Amino acid sequence: MGCFTFIKVMMILFNLAIFLGGGTLLGIGIWVSVDGKSFMDLFGTLSSSVMQVVNVSYFLIVIGAILVVIGFLGCCGAQKESKCLLMMFFSVVLIIFIAEIAAAVVVLVYTGFAETFLTQLVTPVLKEKYGEDDVVTQIWNVTMNEFHCCGLNNYTDFQDSRWYLDHNNTFPIPCCMSVEPCDAQLAAKKNVSGCFDQILDEIRTNADVVGGVAAGIAALEVAAMVVSMYLYCYLDKK
Repeated sequence: MGCFTFIKVMMILFNLAIFLGGGTLLGIGIWVSVDGKSFMDLFGTLSSSVMQVVNVSYFLIVIGAILVVIGFLGCCGAQKESKCLLMMFFSVVLIIFIAEIAAAVVVLVYTGFAETFLTQLVTPVLKEKYGEDDVVTQIWNVTMNEFHCCGLNNYTDFQDSRWYLDHNNTFPIPCCMSVEPCDAQLAAKKNVSGCFDQILDEIRTNADVVGGVAAGIAALEVAAMVVSMYLYCYLDKK
């Protein structure tokens, strides 16, 4: 077996796995969006919390569709020895790679801006929706109980909110470490940190794992681009 044939076969198998994985995610995403109740019944209460924190069905559909497209282009391009499909595969992976680099740069450079933006965006939602909207309330209850935090910054995010006014000028229980009633004096004494800081600390704690996964994905993308371009150039010489 020549070098070209070996690389071609590996390219087909690799992208076939990507295609099947993407198809699976796409199918699960469609299932969740169409019949979320059955999904939650099957996977339990944890899935309910996850689905409320992020609309997982749309996320799975988007990621699944992207993987299906990439897998199809790479697999068919190698199998049919199509320069057009291989170039399309290379272009899609390159766009994704550039987008990931750009996102990483934005995160590193504009962390302070992102914090300010989130504060200005999320704090009004807490004041107006927490205690009134069941979805928003459930999201924040799960987050605050999981990370042992209060609000985005601290308990003052709930000052003069609908919850605060409707519950005799008290704050949510997590703001006082589950001590009731959670008034301003007790909340200030407990000084529970905000969820934004807790989530950042969690990310920093697992930074090595996150960085390793990101580096691994980037390496696979670079390898896929190199292999696809090798096949493209080989076919160009035939």
